[in-house]
Amino acid sequence: MSFEIKSSGEAYDVIIVGSGAGGGMASKILSEAGLSVAVLEAGGDFDPAKEEDRTQLRYPWESPRRGSGTPTRPFGDFDQAIGGWEIAGEPYTRSSGTSFDWFRSRMLGGRTNHWGRISLRFGPNDFKRSSIDGLGDDWPIGYDDVKPYYDKVDKLIGVFGTKEGIYNEPDGFFLPPPKPRLHEMYVSKGAKKSNIPVIPSRLSMLTRPVNNERGVCFFCNQCNRACQAYADFSSGTVLVKPAMAKGKVELYTNAMVRAVTTDDSGKATGVSYVSKVDMKEYKLRARVVVLGASACESARIMMNSKSKTHPNGVGNSSGMVGRYLHDSTGADRMAIMPDLIDRERYNEDGVGGMHVYTPWWLDNKKLDFARGYHIEYWGGMSMPSYGIGFAMDTMRKHIKDEFGNPSPNGGYGEGLKKDIRRYYGSTLGMSGRGESIPQYGNFCEIDPNVVDKFGIPVLKFTYNWTDHEIKQAKHMQDTFEEILTNAGAVLLGNKPGPESKYGLAGPGRIIHEVGTTRMGDNPATSVLNSNCQAHDCKNLFVVDAGPFVSQADKNPTWTILALAWRTSDFIVSELKKKNI
Repeated sequence: MSFEIKSSGEAYDVIIVGSGAGGGMASKILSEAGLSVAVLEAGGDFDPAKEEDRTQLRYPWESPRRGSGTPTRPFGDFDQAIGGWEIAGEPYTRSSGTSFDWFRSRMLGGRTNHWGRISLRFGPNDFKRSSIDGLGDDWPIGYDDVKPYYDKVDKLIGVFGTKEGIYNEPDGFFLPPPKPRLHEMYVSKGAKKSNIPVIPSRLSMLTRPVNNERGVCFFCNQCNRACQAYADFSSGTVLVKPAMAKGKVELYTNAMVRAVTTDDSGKATGVSYVSKVDMKEYKLRARVVVLGASACESARIMMNSKSKTHPNGVGNSSGMVGRYLHDSTGADRMAIMPDLIDRERYNEDGVGGMHVYTPWWLDNKKLDFARGYHIEYWGGMSMPSYGIGFAMDTMRKHIKDEFGNPSPNGGYGEGLKKDIRRYYGSTLGMSGRGESIPQYGNFCEIDPNVVDKFGIPVLKFTYNWTDHEIKQAKHMQDTFEEILTNAGAVLLGNKPGPESKYGLAGPGRIIHEVGTTRMGDNPATSVLNSNCQAHDCKNLFVVDAGPFVSQADKNPTWTILALAWRTSDFIVSELKKKNI
């Protein structure tokens, strides 16, 4: 059942805040263990197979904005990222001279409806970076602790790829990958000239059946719209809704959680939340509280959960809640491939993401920055939408006709249409996604002077990149230029320089924030133990990316899922032992 309002005092075995990767996995594992579970989601219900929610296979002209984005759909009118960096009535603030853009999702399944589904395991080195380069801290667990859960996630959800035998890019249980598309063959050729590896991607779309409840990918290249066949991984369709169908999970939508409630001993008793339907506050009770609201939102809830026993917020006796916030680095470069101008038109859609990628291939000990990055490749002939053709003036500067003259067509009307048809499918590019160094001085805290429309104190961010991230971005740009030039492409725009930090995306823009409730063996320097259990509150757990001690040069979702499963098994074990 799904509820928007529930009377105060309802009791459950477990309350889970958030329905994304971590919360969704916890809802499945805990409910299948026989526990009664309440899942609280700040947004609405969502099912991409329902006509009222479906955006997959819709044409641009079906949108009043021809697919252009809005503040609450920042990636496009059909993209299933409902939320954004700016949400009306839900502000956040920043310290003077710093920047951080915080993306919030407001829908069942959270960000898993939209993400690129790049499903990479962290490697053995990623859990022990401090031992390698002396920066940050090692995790209290290692790859061998998480590997059994990576294996389970692979088999449950499905991920395609190939076994490559790369030590820090661990192989898993893979479905067959799709073949490279034409633009990916070109960039692969350019990378090969530089001895840069390009291997099949590892994405969580089903190229083969894994169970009877989900369909198989039909290669429409629109995974960001959420799949009506459930062939891609979204937490709502793959984890939460199946758990609800078994009768042990109740979903509360439009429920904005204010705080974790505690008793006089400091033990969690449940949560209080504000219903967006009537703007009234309600309380739910539970034996265990699990936070999976996203790294920053879970930290916000914990810091706002003040009591006599927890004067700095629940689980925050160390003062470490909100500290060591860090996002992935990101930089991009785009080019046009003359060989692909006037190319033949055919369906090359594929999956909604890259078919090949480059894992980190160098030794940082020989470089002037400490952590690596991977490269994502993009291009091809996907469905045209708002924005196609907007860069014609830039392209004309670089592309000549058969006589060596700039494009003769006009910048409007028939000439513009002719240029767009010629150039469509000839652009390609690449994006770097890398690891940043966790810093105590990068953090979120409660702003004592600002509340949101629900009366809940908001977060204030303090964040700056270090020289390591800036030098890493420079290396990305040098690599992009080398690969694209080797491939025979013509670079578009000027190469980013030091004035723009070499095109380094602003903190928060890659939407991989981690580390605000990090795990550790020492309660004085960490928030959670190695089982994602709060040091100060034994029946409080965190299952999003907050527990991460460090980010890797990989996307965090597969590790969130694996850790959430591991933590859920621990919760079940501790309940059976009556330790919580």
